[in-house]
Amino acid sequence: MQPAQHQMMGYDRTSTMFSPDGRLLQVEYAKKTVRQGTSALGLVCKDCVLLVVDKRILDPLLVPESIEKVFKVDDHIGATASGIVSDGRILIERAQVLAQQHKVTFDSSIDISSLVKEICNVKQSFTQYGGARPFGVSILFAGIDEDNKIKLFATEPTGIFFEFRATAIGEFEVELKDILSKEYKDEMSFDDGLKLGIRALKKVLGKDFDISRVDGVYINQKDKMFRKLNKEEIRKASGK
Repeated sequence: MQPAQHQMMGYDRTSTMFSPDGRLLQVEYAKKTVRQGTSALGLVCKDCVLLVVDKRILDPLLVPESIEKVFKVDDHIGATASGIVSDGRILIERAQVLAQQHKVTFDSSIDISSLVKEICNVKQSFTQYGGARPFGVSILFAGIDEDNKIKLFATEPTGIFFEFRATAIGEFEVELKDILSKEYKDEMSFDDGLKLGIRALKKVLGKDFDISRVDGVYINQKDKMFRKLNKEEIRKASGK
């Protein structure tokens, strides 16, 4: 049975109804929504983890600094979202609360994989129960764990998550992943990782590329501190 026939028969009206061939069409639509969002890359470098994102400034009168695409979850964890960013903000705010609750309760920083599982449990629940739509967002979580291991996770609208050395989400996901698969190397330095991230965005955006569209964060393995990329770092890495 073709997707159009599924739609005519109403199998796409709720996330809780399987189509005859075993698909949840509302969840598949949510994954397509992510592909319409702005691009974001994550890279594990030799001594840090890095997130590089496109802010996609569509209005020349818009203040670039007002576009929030990267978020601090805790001192040792950063995140970025692609898709319906307001969905991402709600989930990231929940992650921030979980991180603070863990710190108050156990007097230690939350493990990144535990945090990602909790957020993905929330995502999964919205594919299983009626009355609400799935979250139309993928989130990259990056940080340094208590045992000083560098971590990068990508979460999907389905509630599934994977750990990566380098990955991409958003509008040019396929093209960016292809660039990363060819050019990413283990033990890359921060400078090389940032240059690769910006070079990849420049390649997929073409003439629309502008350094004012680029934002990002990194967390060093040494001090486990969240830091935003400044304009000079971005300018230098872009070769301008």
